[in-house]
Amino acid sequence: MDGHGGEKLLFLTDEQLRQGIEAMFFAYRGFTSDPDRILDDYAYGRAHHRALHFINRSPGTTVNNLLSILGVTKQSLNRVLRTLIEDGLVEARVGDRDRRERHLHLTATGRALEAKLSDAQQTRMRQAYRTAGPEAVAGFRRVLEAMMDPEIRRHYAGLAE
Repeated sequence: MDGHGGEKLLFLTDEQLRQGIEAMFFAYRGFTSDPDRILDDYAYGRAHHRALHFINRSPGTTVNNLLSILGVTKQSLNRVLRTLIEDGLVEARVGDRDRRERHLHLTATGRALEAKLSDAQQTRMRQAYRTAGPEAVAGFRRVLEAMMDPEIRRHYAGLAE
């Protein structure tokens, strides 16, 4: 990499890797801090946020698909979904072809909260991307994709289409 201390992509020192790990921890903290403040008003956590996000991205997704995307236990997801359904943010509709399936949709209230959470993160991402520039953005995306487990990468690629 030129212009940044002469680092080479194929040879990084342990200290450079530690700095990258620490940068990831602190960036994640910043990335989640804005939505966390919003979620606190509802007594929700990050699991609720992730469920809202992915239901919004794929309206009508099944509980099983959401389980696969989130990588959580069925018990954990059911607890989150129960709260979101009881609070009127998500509705579970019986499948047309398979009556055992539940297809998840955000209600108007759920879409409004999801938009508020997404707007907060998009504002932070937009500013960071503008500061870093287009080459850094493309590189950052490649790094993140390379860190994903293959199954998660397939889910991500499917959402990006």
